[in-house]
Amino acid sequence: MAAPRKENVKDIIMDTTEKLLTTSSLDEISLAKIAKAAGISKGTLYYHYRVKEKILLDITDRYLEQQWDNFITWTEDKEKDTSLHRLVKYVIERSVNFQGPRIHLLYNACIGNKEIQQKMVERYNRFQHVIAEKIAERIGSEHADYVSWLTLLISDGLIIQDGLVNPNIDKDEFIKHTAEIVKQVNITNNPK
Repeated sequence: MAAPRKENVKDIIMDTTEKLLTTSSLDEISLAKIAKAAGISKGTLYYHYRVKEKILLDITDRYLEQQWDNFITWTEDKEKDTSLHRLVKYVIERSVNFQGPRIHLLYNACIGNKEIQQKMVERYNRFQHVIAEKIAERIGSEHADYVSWLTLLISDGLIIQDGLVNPNIDKDEFIKHTAEIVKQVNITNNPK
């Protein structure tokens, strides 16, 4: 069997790490454990990643690029109802559905990992800006920044509550209810 090409090795490492993160915290996962689970040597892993936090950032970047592309495609599809309440619901649902690596990044940023803090802030700002642009196309720019930040904050809050396994929050119902409230507020503020 031929050795995997370089670009495939990084994907294998990220996929393996992502799988390991479903059952272990980042602190519990060593580079050696990742290499073993990926079926590669420690040297090969070290060639691509010297620290596991970089793997986590690459996993997040890969996901965000996909999420970004899907979001743009969805919002520009003239056949779909992409009104404000559906846009908010779309963003929250997709954010909450990819919580594994993000919760680990949030944790590491909150305990003081400066590099992860900086990268997370850059990513939040970039994604918030795009969401705000799409919101502004629907309701004008006056409240677009606020609504986009609110959407991201709700997403993170639901990720944390889901991680806590809080039985008092049904995330699907919460997302649905949030979309309904946004719809009602939007209709009230923009009567036809």
